[in-house]
Amino acid sequence: MLDLDVLQAVTFVVIVLIALAWYLSYSAARLDRLHAKVEGAMSALDAQLVRRAEAALELANSGALDPGSALLIADAATASLERTTEHPLTEDLLDGQHFGGREGVESDLTAALRAALPDDVVAGLRARDDELVTDSLDRVAASGLRVRLARNFHNDAVREVRRVRAKRSVLFFRLAGYAALPEPVDFDDELPLALAA
Repeated sequence: MLDLDVLQAVTFVVIVLIALAWYLSYSAARLDRLHAKVEGAMSALDAQLVRRAEAALELANSGALDPGSALLIADAATASLERTTEHPLTEDLLDGQHFGGREGVESDLTAALRAALPDDVVAGLRARDDELVTDSLDRVAASGLRVRLARNFHNDAVREVRRVRAKRSVLFFRLAGYAALPEPVDFDDELPLALAA
């Protein structure tokens, strides 16, 4: 009778240990996938920011804008293109990347677009019936929208990682390892009203 009780207790402990091991393994794998999602979202955001800067530079160089507005947009777009997402680990371009303080530069480009493209200017450019200018405006509008979506997607992924990393089991068993806690990206990406419509 005593052997049966010991056997049951040992079986119960083994089952609990297996369940705990499975839970920790599953949690660590999920956390790893979430970190990869954040890194992929950062790369997507970086690509969309480059496209937006290129579209803005194309519009500035089209000759459709007055020289002051064109220079304002060109300077901000060039500054944006010169800044890149930082990759501290060169052997793996996704691992450990962060936005590298680009928020100010990207907000400056948004502000330049808003200042140079008020509603009346956009309406005047569209009324010209110049396909090149209309295409440039459409590319700026589309790339601006994709930047906003990419930033929101990235920030959602960051919130999910932070939520999971705040769990007691993740903290206690150090399931995150040495991975840096990702930070949300916050900058002004509000399109000029005439382009957003």
